[in-house]
Amino acid sequence: MSLDFINKNTREQIEGMGLSSYDSIYLINRKSRVKYWVFGIFAFLLTILFLPWTQNIRSRGAVTTLRQEQRPQELPSIIPGKIAKWHVKEGDYVKKGDTIVQIAEIKDDYLDPKLLERTQQQIDAKSMAIENYRNKVSASGQQITALKEARDLKLKELANKVAQQELKIMSDSIEMRAALNDLNIKTEQFSRQKVMYDSGLASLVQLEQRNQAYQESLAKKTSAEIKFSNSKQELLRLQLERNGEMQQYLEKISKAEGERFQSLSEVQAGSGEVAKLQNQYMNYSVRSGLYVLTAPQDGQVVRAKKAGFGEIVKDGEIIVEIVPTEIDYAIEVFIRPVDLPLLADGQKARIIFDGFPAIVFSGWPESSYGTFGGIVAAIETSVSPNGMFRILIREDSTDKRWPRQLKLGTGAQSIALLNNVPVWYELWRNINGFPPDYYKIVQSKPKKSTIE
Repeated sequence: MSLDFINKNTREQIEGMGLSSYDSIYLINRKSRVKYWVFGIFAFLLTILFLPWTQNIRSRGAVTTLRQEQRPQELPSIIPGKIAKWHVKEGDYVKKGDTIVQIAEIKDDYLDPKLLERTQQQIDAKSMAIENYRNKVSASGQQITALKEARDLKLKELANKVAQQELKIMSDSIEMRAALNDLNIKTEQFSRQKVMYDSGLASLVQLEQRNQAYQESLAKKTSAEIKFSNSKQELLRLQLERNGEMQQYLEKISKAEGERFQSLSEVQAGSGEVAKLQNQYMNYSVRSGLYVLTAPQDGQVVRAKKAGFGEIVKDGEIIVEIVPTEIDYAIEVFIRPVDLPLLADGQKARIIFDGFPAIVFSGWPESSYGTFGGIVAAIETSVSPNGMFRILIREDSTDKRWPRQLKLGTGAQSIALLNNVPVWYELWRNINGFPPDYYKIVQSKPKKSTIE
């Protein structure tokens, strides 16, 4: 007996017995709708495959700032010293210029409380010495001028005497020539008179007269020669006197110029020492203002590297760390080199911050909840030590504002939005391991690539 026959007989018996609950439990007479469900699900999945999908690049990073001066700043001590007094404690908020810590001097070169006053006294004394040397230079210059004028006058006087002596020599020379001519004439006359005397033509008186005239002429000639020789000797003496006066004045002028140049050297050396003292004075003055460390900007004192009083600090050693209160937040993320060509300045991105709940639908950023808008602000052109490229993402002013509770270092995840493609294409791309499509942003206005 077949199973269908048994079932049929059984059903007839049941129906004959009036038991319809069997049909209600086993649904034997109800038509199956599974195929409709299968066709519906298939149609739904097929529809999903043609829905738009936003390609994206996910990367992990942390909250940072756009500007380097807004990052945590370490406040060092420029000079060595010891802690004298603390004016703040960790966690305090300070304004720009508020005193943070006071340092006391430890070097013996700067322990004098009147160091600036004594240094100024040294500068004044050296300046007065320089002024005296300058006056000496001026006096030496006047002395040189007077010596030169006296030398010129003396040389002119000697030049006049030399000229007069030369004229006198010329006159004596003429007089000597006249005496010589007169002697020659008298000699001839005396010779002729002697011949006439020897011949008996002239008397002895006449001969003696001629002899007397000859002797007088000889005396005049000798006197003229002596006078001429004395005149030449006087000219030589005047020339020697002129040379002596020139040498004497030259020595005096050289000595005065030497003293003048020495005074000038003292002025220059003193000026150098004054400049050095002024430099020391300014260093001391600036150093006196470095004993008090003030806040360079508004912020919070978060970490003190030194504690207590009397603790020694070295120059350049960090004392406290300050976190600015005014911060332009940004997200620092790192992307793979293969994704670098897909990003550009001004590109949109979605941000997920750690500690802020978010529901993310990858590929449908408009449907996500708890994400925040961002814009790529800068892309570094050099690779980082981790082998990836660093990117800064700033807040999108046209989107929902970032949480005010953000702190530096908070973890964040960025989703850089790329091109819109169908879902089936994205599945096919991921299955084959292809990179996202190259996407170029079309901007109506040129954007700067620097961080604003």
